[in-house]
Amino acid sequence: MAWKTIDDLGLAGKTVLTRVDINVPMEGGAVTDTTRIDKIKPTVEDLIARGGKVVLLAHFDRPKGKVVPEMSLSHVKAALEASLGRKVVFGADCVGEPAKAAIAAAAQGDVVLLENTRFHPGEEKNDPALAAEMAALGDVFVNDAFSAAHRAHASTEGLARLLPSAAGRLMEAELRALEAALGSPKRPVVAVVGGAKVSTKLELLGNLVGKVDHLVIGGGMANTFLVAQGVEVGKSLAERDMAATALEILAKAKAAGCTIHLPVDVVVAREFKAGAANETVAAGACPADAMILDAGPKTVAEITRVFEACKTLIWNGPLGAFEIAPFNAATNAAAQAAAGLTRAGKLISVAGGGDTVAALNQAGAAAAFTFISTAGGAFLEWMEGKTLPGVAALG
Repeated sequence: MAWKTIDDLGLAGKTVLTRVDINVPMEGGAVTDTTRIDKIKPTVEDLIARGGKVVLLAHFDRPKGKVVPEMSLSHVKAALEASLGRKVVFGADCVGEPAKAAIAAAAQGDVVLLENTRFHPGEEKNDPALAAEMAALGDVFVNDAFSAAHRAHASTEGLARLLPSAAGRLMEAELRALEAALGSPKRPVVAVVGGAKVSTKLELLGNLVGKVDHLVIGGGMANTFLVAQGVEVGKSLAERDMAATALEILAKAKAAGCTIHLPVDVVVAREFKAGAANETVAAGACPADAMILDAGPKTVAEITRVFEACKTLIWNGPLGAFEIAPFNAATNAAAQAAAGLTRAGKLISVAGGGDTVAALNQAGAAAAFTFISTAGGAFLEWMEGKTLPGVAALG
């Protein structure tokens, strides 16, 4: 998919409406994690360096079309100023006179932050009238919020249809990484898909078996595939009613020439708690009173061999109950293997999804990956092969 970048826009003297994701966690009125704010800095600095006046549009939490004072973006202003090292002028609405006044009051080099777009019911409905009101505030539109690109909202899709538009630097990096992972990747390609349920990742699995050479399935969903093949898994989490669907995916993979890798050994326990007594058994030897909580060392060794044979890795979801030790061992070991191969220049590694980022951070592997996407829903929908409205509008 083709999209324009900041390099394609003339910005000198222009007011640049810039959609960002600064939906950051807060506690006691203070921002507790500035990651998302820090990530927009390259785009903001580039736009200002090119002579643009930057006006930030963003959502915050879920006010559902109503003004909710505790969900005001004014609470983010101080953290934004600290991260950007610039004065931030706040506008008490994202349209109309309050927005115009804030933009007029900002000097060149200042950044304007407009109020929560979701205070308007027309935002999530992609109301053309609201998009037109926003468009009237600026000359060009830059979308730097890949994490909101799967939503056709007024401040993402609607606005992009009304002004000259382009992807910001963060959005550009995300799209290039995803294109490298699934669009036109270096082969062979391996995908790791973990998590609790097959039912939540059906479209993802269905799309991947036609695009990758190897598919590693982990977590609770691996149990469902084992059950489908007649393997007993004791008290393990498994969607037994999805067995027929699992068999269909296996058949589709075989027809497409995609090798599916399931656990060959597993770590089992009678209790789901940190430090629970556990043992490693063959995948088909889970005791009736036990549950599978992680993949075993032989499985990790097989996964590592697959990584070593591949050029590209795309990862979504853990291999076991990574939140509690010792059932994080397989995820940690596989992640560290991928990180080592990436550092050595032998593997392009792209990962995304909430649990995935947490798991890779816990493993100490995230920093070595080629690209880590912080976009949960958008990353998944892209992997599923869906068109993202916020990206398509930039074409």
